[in-house]
Amino acid sequence: MIRESQIRKIHYATAMGAVGLVALHILVRFSTGNFAQSLTYENVIANYQNLTYAVLLELMLILISIHGFNGLRGILLDYKSGIRYDKLVNWGCFLSAMGLIAFGTAVIILANQIEI
Repeated sequence: MIRESQIRKIHYATAMGAVGLVALHILVRFSTGNFAQSLTYENVIANYQNLTYAVLLELMLILISIHGFNGLRGILLDYKSGIRYDKLVNWGCFLSAMGLIAFGTAVIILANQIEI
């Protein structure tokens, strides 16, 4: 069982990591030229097929998912309490985060197989 203080530290660490990676992502998007052009289908698929950028996107996916579902968990636990409710919220948020990460990872992997 993880203590609440450790969960808070994870929440803060994922926030700081996500801010840094999102700033890097925005910097890359604006430094590569026309921002609107970077949103075209071909450029998006090319981004997924660039290993360095795909790793950046994967790390952002993981950090933001963990941070977001941990925040939702905190809100839901502040709303109500009880042993069964706490377990339901904890497991629900954990499984939802893992599901979102798995789906996002599958998108990145499948996008690497598309020929443009």
